[in-house]
Amino acid sequence: MKTENQTFGAEFILLGLFQYGQMNKIHFVAITVIFSVALMGNIILIYLIRLDTLLHTPMYFLFSQLSFIDMMYISTTVPKMATNFLSNSKTITFLGCEIQSFLFLTLGGTEALLLGFLSYDRYIAICHPLHYPVLMSKTICLSMVTCAWASSSINALIHTLYVFQLPFCRSRIINHFFCEVPSLMPLVCQDTSQYEYTVLFSGLVILLLPFITILASYARVLTVVYQMSSGKGQTKAISTCSSHLIVASLFYGTTLSTYTRPHSLHYPEEDKVVAVFYSIIIPLLNPFICSLRNKEVMGAMRRVLGKWIFVQKPTV
Repeated sequence: MKTENQTFGAEFILLGLFQYGQMNKIHFVAITVIFSVALMGNIILIYLIRLDTLLHTPMYFLFSQLSFIDMMYISTTVPKMATNFLSNSKTITFLGCEIQSFLFLTLGGTEALLLGFLSYDRYIAICHPLHYPVLMSKTICLSMVTCAWASSSINALIHTLYVFQLPFCRSRIINHFFCEVPSLMPLVCQDTSQYEYTVLFSGLVILLLPFITILASYARVLTVVYQMSSGKGQTKAISTCSSHLIVASLFYGTTLSTYTRPHSLHYPEEDKVVAVFYSIIIPLLNPFICSLRNKEVMGAMRRVLGKWIFVQKPTV
């Protein structure tokens, strides 16, 4: 069978999240508002963590990394989708699709690993508080972040290079709103069953293993928390851990649904809805879940706003 090999000049067509039509402008406004709120929420959280010295701890450093990732995460998909709502052209170049896939895999993998490292941070802080300065030193914290970025980048590069050298001899229409590896598989005209095992293995290592680590860590944390004699300590520990657990459950639940299912069980409309959660909704909610449920962050916001108002207040 003759195959049509792709070139860097070739293009894909993204069908998008909705059927384009008279609602394009409404969809554009909605997605632009969501994008703006997500960016603003994550920027404010990073700004607070950087300015307030009381938030200069390993946990908030990891939170700031998550916010940075979420900003890039939503920026990888939403601007192109918003443009498509207003444009008559729904195409994306071969190179653009490749870059989008690589960035999305890198950022998603990094977030998955950092969420796991956050559970380790909370486990050490609550279960071994005396050893916390040693076990979560600045060097160890930086090593965690470096490890997450490096391993995710390597994993993303391997998958991206492999997928985009496959022959796309069928329709170039991608039934998705961005270039994602599972959505590209139906376009490949050769057997990809062996590759699906590689995707499954990567998903289990990068997604399922950290999630199991989180559940195990918090099972131990909850045991220690309920043995605390201080009600205030219990409330603070449960508040911090529950925020993290909400974020983790949303992220891992949706991504595992996409990356650990065989190709035969993928349905485009269902995949797009699930993808909305981990590519748009979670980056939007993360800073608010982490801040509005956290008294230390809210306290930092009041202190920063107080200083700003004091500086802006005219002297008589």
